[in-house]
Amino acid sequence: MKYLKVSFSCLPNTEVITDVLASDLAEIGYETFVTTEIGLDAYVPESAYSEERALQVIQDFILESEITFSSEELEDKDWNEEWEKHYFQPIVIDNDCIIRSTFHKIEGEYKYQILIDPKMAFGTGHHQTTGLILREILKMELQGKSVLDMGCGTAVLAILASMKGADSITGIDIDDWAYKNAIENVRLNNVKNIKLMRGGAELLGDESYDVIFANINRNILLRDIPLYAKSMNHNAKLIMSGFYKEDIPAIQLKCEEVGLTYSHFNELDNWVTLVVG
Repeated sequence: MKYLKVSFSCLPNTEVITDVLASDLAEIGYETFVTTEIGLDAYVPESAYSEERALQVIQDFILESEITFSSEELEDKDWNEEWEKHYFQPIVIDNDCIIRSTFHKIEGEYKYQILIDPKMAFGTGHHQTTGLILREILKMELQGKSVLDMGCGTAVLAILASMKGADSITGIDIDDWAYKNAIENVRLNNVKNIKLMRGGAELLGDESYDVIFANINRNILLRDIPLYAKSMNHNAKLIMSGFYKEDIPAIQLKCEEVGLTYSHFNELDNWVTLVVG
């Protein structure tokens, strides 16, 4: 299959902007994304490419950013293999957990091994926010607990929670690619107790949870924290990420408004994970 590389220049060029842009492009057939010094390189099958649709994505973009793009045709080759060889590398979390694909040769022993299909970079554990929550999970006692993973992406958080003994896990993501990829990865790890749904916080009903992960972004968290609070059992924990250290006061204030109490936060490259209960 022939592919095009479409190079997007973003001003400003932030991880939030490139993450949202990648999500929007995935909706119109783009398959693989690599962040660059100026923005994002996106790869799309030639048959799915439309300059008009790319322009529409930019026109409808929800964040303040100046975005331009150019495209080039790539030689015909196995691009899945290229992606696997050059972009997706195993990641080790605290020497206990490794996230890898089936083609990776690993040395050493790890208590938890998560296999994922490396179609895209996001949600593999390489991003600071995913890594921060993975570290929280490794420290938590999850045996027999019910877990909700909002914005589950590739489902690595849900899969690790299952491996740590969680009784039941629900994963929700609004993005169709993430939802389908999560299904693939849950099957790949032979996990039986994860239920996946496509949508947002509107899917939260009467069910309640002992632990909630929400790795999304500041504005969605501020909107949905009241809904998460209603879905928390007594002594439940809410672990949030997807925002910067300077966003902590706003997030913490919203939590206090709905009766949640600050526990702690961890930081990596100005990204944070905030834990409340």
